[in-house]
Amino acid sequence: MCTLMKLLTRMIAVGLILGSVQATPVPTAWAESAKSRYLQGDACYRDLRNDPRRQKYRDQWMECIRKFEGVYRFDPTGPWAAAGLYMSGKLYLELYRRSGRAADLREARDIFERIVKRYPDSRYQQRAGNELKTLGARSPSPPKPRDNGKLRSAFEKAEDCYRRLKADARRVQYRDQWLRCIDGFDKVHRSDPDGPFAPAALYMAGRLYDELADRSYLRSDRSESVKRLDRLRRDFPQSDYAKRAYAAPDETKAPPKASPAEKASLAEKTSPAEKALPAVQKRFDAAETCYRKLRDNTRKQKYREFWLDCIEDYETAYKGDPDGPLAAVSLFQSAELYRQLHGKSYLPADLEESRRRFEQVWKRFPDTEYGVQAADAIGIPESRRIARKEAELAAEEQKQEEVTDAPDPIASVIQKAGPTKQEPGAAATGEWVLVEGLRYWSNPSYTRVVIDANQETDFSHHLLKKDLSLGKPQRLYVDLDRTHLGTSIQKTVPIDDDLLMDARAGQYTPDSVRVVVDIKSFETYKIFSLKNPFRIVIDVWGERKSEPSPARIFTPEIPEDGTVGPNSLARQLALGVSRIVVDPGHGGKDFGAPGYLRGVHEKKIVLEIGLLLAEKLRKRLRCEVVMTRSTDRYLTLEERTAIANTKNADLFISIHTNSARSRKAYGIETYFLNLATDEDAIRVAAIENATSTKNISDLQTILSDLMKNAKINESSRLAGHVQSGMVDFLKKRYSRIRNKGVKQAPFYVLLGAQMPAILVETSFISNPRECKRLVNPQYQDHLTDAIAEGIVSYIKETNPAAFSDSAFGSGNRGG
Repeated sequence: MCTLMKLLTRMIAVGLILGSVQATPVPTAWAESAKSRYLQGDACYRDLRNDPRRQKYRDQWMECIRKFEGVYRFDPTGPWAAAGLYMSGKLYLELYRRSGRAADLREARDIFERIVKRYPDSRYQQRAGNELKTLGARSPSPPKPRDNGKLRSAFEKAEDCYRRLKADARRVQYRDQWLRCIDGFDKVHRSDPDGPFAPAALYMAGRLYDELADRSYLRSDRSESVKRLDRLRRDFPQSDYAKRAYAAPDETKAPPKASPAEKASLAEKTSPAEKALPAVQKRFDAAETCYRKLRDNTRKQKYREFWLDCIEDYETAYKGDPDGPLAAVSLFQSAELYRQLHGKSYLPADLEESRRRFEQVWKRFPDTEYGVQAADAIGIPESRRIARKEAELAAEEQKQEEVTDAPDPIASVIQKAGPTKQEPGAAATGEWVLVEGLRYWSNPSYTRVVIDANQETDFSHHLLKKDLSLGKPQRLYVDLDRTHLGTSIQKTVPIDDDLLMDARAGQYTPDSVRVVVDIKSFETYKIFSLKNPFRIVIDVWGERKSEPSPARIFTPEIPEDGTVGPNSLARQLALGVSRIVVDPGHGGKDFGAPGYLRGVHEKKIVLEIGLLLAEKLRKRLRCEVVMTRSTDRYLTLEERTAIANTKNADLFISIHTNSARSRKAYGIETYFLNLATDEDAIRVAAIENATSTKNISDLQTILSDLMKNAKINESSRLAGHVQSGMVDFLKKRYSRIRNKGVKQAPFYVLLGAQMPAILVETSFISNPRECKRLVNPQYQDHLTDAIAEGIVSYIKETNPAAFSDSAFGSGNRGG
């Protein structure tokens, strides 16, 4: 009874205390909440251990790590804090053994060291110390005396960086300038996370990220700011800087607007490249809006064109300022969207394009957060990243030594005759471009040399006279700015035809590569560049021989009875068409346009049509027909024209299928090389050239010079006959045959062709009706009959006497 009375007395006393101090938190509630959070993390970890498939994905580990970290953040001084921290460190250590990322190992070590320092009475201190010993880290000993003078100097240096940045209206436009100052403050904090300068460094780093976010509009920058300010408030709650951090804006903060006077002042100090930034920003914002709408609309996600719309917006933002503050995120997002598109389309080409772009992000922006994420996305281990950095530094040192100690032989031969060159290091800033290869095709009167590079760069060219004193031939050289030679390039390529001796590549200066072509004789030459991938094309022509070359001789078909009709050989030669090159577009890794039917691609359809057309042309015209490809293999666009030129072809017929975003688009059209006359022609050329419409517009500025030797009038007439032949022939057999007419556009595959050349868009593979026709053998038979009829009609108009014997033009017409 006495015990019961004592218990009641204590309960009443506790009730009175709780009633009088209602604002005092109840420790048990905190403990229960922290415990429940720990149990959630433990359940997450248990499920992850039991699922080997999930263990392959980083985000699954990070989800559990965040749950354990949440225990510590919820109550840093509570009984569960050390346990939560220890488990997060343990998971980072397990993640490191799978990822190989040094950053994961650093996180684990930092967490264990924090436990040892802050929780000396916890049982987890001994566990953390054991982990550190296993990792080979320093043993948990008393901290060394701080070198406050050194830290003060580092902090003042970072502050000075920030002051100079704010005073320079030009530099504040560039992201790397902000990150340099932020890194200075971060280094101060990392050097002594518990020292007197740590809260100030955290505050300044968070403040600078916040100001950077006002300019970049990137949520990741705002998130970095919030992360540092949260850590400041958590680790230094009594600091004056923590009080300032509570007044800092969150991630939803809108950027401040500049006054009209500030805008006018900034515009006066801004370079032309910087003035383009608002346009790039608008395009990036449009891309973000496009992607956000696509994510929220599951119906749109089923259609490829909506994904490509957003990707194109990101591409435009990247290309608008490839070295600007939005370049890395724009390129990364385009890669990410291709990855997500592959999850819908299952096309290998989408996955390959995604990987290619992620690799480009890693190579161009390795030290940014997007470079790290891109490397993670394609599974590049930390060891390879470090090796790449070391290899780059070693290669740079080696190149500098080569330039200083052993000048390039090409430079020593032609240095006097070359134009004034820039001093080393004067090239434009940015990543080095690699010259990766030299290729060529030739015949006695024509040679094409191609210089391959891994990305676009500026170049210049010059023709040198013979140097009789040194016994040097006439030379043509191309200088590529901001370039290095690739490690696997063949520096000298022997050609030894009637026009050229060889092509040679050398490191002319520390920041430029020179490619020299040694000339025997020539009549004229042209140099132009193509994109995606970037390459420079050198076309050299000589005088045509009056007598036909051996490659031009062909044997006409002999009838089974062994007789040849009167003057039949003469008639064939009189046609002026003894050799035709048929070029099925795309092939190999280049699938071309996807069809409306699943699994149907342009490369397969046009190969079937091309082979059938070649067979019919041989029968009807009894001439030689050369296929640029007769199997599923990849050819570059410049290689196709080079084949036609080196074979001395008389006609060049490139076969393609059309495609459009709208499935309702249908019809037949034929193109020849010229300036584009409408937006639709530019769109088609951009698709077939595998480039952007902007690049097509740029290409038109050089076409006027390139087409002086092209047979534009003959190509136009050939296109007209083939188009009419297809439309007239097919309308008799099929309904809804739409004549889209003859058009002109700058197609890469037709550039430099020295014969009448056309590109036939047979039908729309994206249209349901026409895609079903294209895979139908009977339609293919009728289509090739129609194209052959158009070619025959062109020859008849060119030389009416050529078909005086009606039996000569007869052949299988299909039905």
